[in-house]
Amino acid sequence: MGTGHVCPRRKQPVPHHHPAMILGSFLVAVAMAFTGASASCPVLCTCHNQVVDCSGQRLFSVPPDLPLDTRNLSLAHNRIASIPPGYLTCYAELRVLDLRNNSLAELPTGLFLTAKRLVHLDLSYNNFSHVAADMFQEAHSLMRIDLSHNPWLRKVHPQAFRGLAQLRDLDLSYGGLSFLSLEALEGLPGLVTLQIGGNPWVCGCTMEPLLKWLRNRIQRCTSDSQLAECRAPPEVEGAPLFSLTEESFKACHLTLTLDDYLFIAFVGFVVSIASVATNFLLGITANCCHRWSKASEDEEI
Repeated sequence: MGTGHVCPRRKQPVPHHHPAMILGSFLVAVAMAFTGASASCPVLCTCHNQVVDCSGQRLFSVPPDLPLDTRNLSLAHNRIASIPPGYLTCYAELRVLDLRNNSLAELPTGLFLTAKRLVHLDLSYNNFSHVAADMFQEAHSLMRIDLSHNPWLRKVHPQAFRGLAQLRDLDLSYGGLSFLSLEALEGLPGLVTLQIGGNPWVCGCTMEPLLKWLRNRIQRCTSDSQLAECRAPPEVEGAPLFSLTEESFKACHLTLTLDDYLFIAFVGFVVSIASVATNFLLGITANCCHRWSKASEDEEI
């Protein structure tokens, strides 16, 4: 899949064989190296020890042409609304990407295809409404994802975190989630911390599988259980998510016996007969009234 993003090539020094020019060539190469490193740092950013900091600069777009050896990139506290496809293609050394507090609503498909060493991704305080399937495709080294404080976040696709076997910390707190598919979490064997508090959880029958899974992992997975509360249905509104027991979901497992079905059929039959009888009586009554009214009219004539 083409990205359209061309990585800049580093100039190769031309060899000099004359002994008198060796020292001069060496000094020129060193000077070019220093000036090249300085020039490769984007405007409004600071670059030091493979850390590029462009935070808090009111940027509306991502800076182009970062140093190729960038390991830590901070674009936090800006106004960035989109990231171009293939933006990370040239930065295979990237370990940390901080995009918090921007205006992002989605990420381009395949953004992390070459970011195979990325371990920390911060997408908090943005405008995401959903986490798409394979949103983090090929980012197999990710250990922490922060999606907290995305108030419009309503849906997490069951395949959103597929392939992230190294993921240890996942923060989905303070969004708009009312439901989370168990499938989205089952493929995360290394998960240690899961933050889900501050969401409007609907604690109906669909919540039971997730709650069972969380209880089974409570010794290995730390969760903000005190902050996770039910928003609906009304009978459990405000209740801590982890206060719900199997008894809370008893109604979800009610099964009907043969006697129950026979009783329902009998009631249905009785109701049908009663309906027919009522209609019959109403018909007779209406007919009698009609005849009486006609007879009265004839007598008056």
